[in-house]
Amino acid sequence: MSEESQQLDNSVIAELQNRDHSSLAQQLDELTCEHSDIIELLAQYQVLSEQDDDDKFDTWYDGLCEDKMKVLKGFEIYRAHYEQLETVNKP
Repeated sequence: MSEESQQLDNSVIAELQNRDHSSLAQQLDELTCEHSDIIELLAQYQVLSEQDDDDKFDTWYDGLCEDKMKVLKGFEIYRAHYEQLETVNKP
């Protein structure tokens, strides 16, 4: 994993500790990505992350532009918070 990816992972962990998504939402709203770009990105992310080929995933991940990295960061943060909510709300 590249240094940039490691920094992104560290920022995701820091953001997970913060429950306020307003600054993250503002950053995401300012991106130049189209909705179709985001859908394609998340589809690729899901398919590649489910495969056993770590090198293929790492190559793809390391080739992402900064905006796409921010989208994935936001996705992971929101997903983690929703997963935590589901765990807390289960009977």
